[in-house]
Amino acid sequence: MARPMWTGVLTFGLVSVPVALYTATQSHDVHFHQLQRGTSDRVRNKRVNERTGKEVDYADIVKGYEVTEGEYVVVEPDELEQISPGRSRTIDIAGFVDLADVDPIFFDKTYYLGPRGREYQRVYALLVEALEHAGKAGLAMFAMRGKEYLTAVRSEGGLLELHTMHFADEVRDPRSEVGDLPEKVKLSPQEVKTAEQLIGMLAIEWKPDEWHDTYEEQVKQLVQDKLAGREIAVSAGPAPEATNVIDLMDALRRSLETARKGEPTQESGKARADRAQTARASRSPKPTGGKKSTATKAAAAKTSKRASATGKQQLSQLTKAELYQRAADLDIPHRSTMSRDELQQAVEHAGRPRRKAS
Repeated sequence: MARPMWTGVLTFGLVSVPVALYTATQSHDVHFHQLQRGTSDRVRNKRVNERTGKEVDYADIVKGYEVTEGEYVVVEPDELEQISPGRSRTIDIAGFVDLADVDPIFFDKTYYLGPRGREYQRVYALLVEALEHAGKAGLAMFAMRGKEYLTAVRSEGGLLELHTMHFADEVRDPRSEVGDLPEKVKLSPQEVKTAEQLIGMLAIEWKPDEWHDTYEEQVKQLVQDKLAGREIAVSAGPAPEATNVIDLMDALRRSLETARKGEPTQESGKARADRAQTARASRSPKPTGGKKSTATKAAAAKTSKRASATGKQQLSQLTKAELYQRAADLDIPHRSTMSRDELQQAVEHAGRPRRKAS
């Protein structure tokens, strides 16, 4: 069992229940240390005086609020400590709101709230069930770790969750932040109906276990490949093109037809991997030994030219990652620094039969 990060009392009206707060989420980000290139020496950050370049002791550091450029109001750590909200002993719910009325943009971080002891399970279960049936969340101000939070307590999956929330002045106005937002766009009923049909055809069940942070997985694979002495190259696929306004209805119809057939609207990752595997599997056969007649040599030369032209055409259709794999198989030096065209030229050159010295 995890240790609670806070313990106190949750109150609403005259009802109170001792609770404990637990972290609900965790990050799986891959963390790196900074090293000096060519060494295993760690690089450390130091607190340095900007003007003198000398290192400053932590005890000599104060906080400054910049009023104008170069002019500061200096605040001592103990002055901030005196006005710090400290640590709340209670989560006092001030009122309940409909969850449907709260825009998700206000939610920040999620924590679990559990009963602090078996003897409090009954009153805890009462609040869980009542909030679930009502579809409401309790709002409360809550101080933790020297900061004050607006929080919402809701029922989810048989337990209470506490969400820290953004204050209203922390949420930016989208009209002043996002350019080119549509004001009044005239859409035909047929366009709207077709788009709604497409959404309905592409509707899926929410299964969080099926979604993964592919970038994190690729970073871990990169580390494992480098640890094993393998080199890798990543080639991004073509960027999706924006739908032309004139072709919007046609794009909707074609997307709807594709969805009805059960076909993917874009090439899947598995399809790309299969195509890359097929490209890597195509290898030129090794020449057999033995002497050849002049006619045979001429025919072989023509065949070689045709094969060379065909091979060049095939290489031009490969991605950078596929060309890099070919270069790795041929043990071409400096391949990690080459562009796609340079990789193609190097693979072509390495694949040509070498003339024997007379």
